[in-house]
Amino acid sequence: MKKSLRFIFILIFFISFVLSCFAAQDYENNPAPAPLFQLTNLNDQPVSLSNYLGRKTVLLVFWTTWCPYCRDQLQKLNARYAELAKESIEVLAINVGEPKDKVANFMKKYSLNLEVLLDRDSYVAEAYELMGVPTYFVINISGKIVSSGNQFPEELINKISAKQP
Repeated sequence: MKKSLRFIFILIFFISFVLSCFAAQDYENNPAPAPLFQLTNLNDQPVSLSNYLGRKTVLLVFWTTWCPYCRDQLQKLNARYAELAKESIEVLAINVGEPKDKVANFMKKYSLNLEVLLDRDSYVAEAYELMGVPTYFVINISGKIVSSGNQFPEELINKISAKQP
């Protein structure tokens, strides 16, 4: 029974990942307005995307605690968090649909210091037409989505960093 559940879990994860790869849009050549949102962080403080527009590039990463690839990506992102902040790139790690306690315990267990927002009802994930996790979105200073994908957008982040004064 456990083997069949594990197989089903892996199959669902794989299908979600593959579908999200095919759903990626060409935002670099055709930027789209980023859906605005306000979510709470782990300290129950509201955080709005609009607070950063006109001031910083925003890197959103949608994730869950049960996703092993998310864990790997969050650890790598955490290692670069201070560097990205110096480059005026705000990182917002949006957890999709999980309870605050579970997310807080996960962050503590893996010693992650990212700004985590809780999308408890998955409304923001739906607004961004999320097909799987992890998914990254890069939002420029003008509030346009310029990139999306399932891996850290290294090349684009390097271009943005090179343009910063």
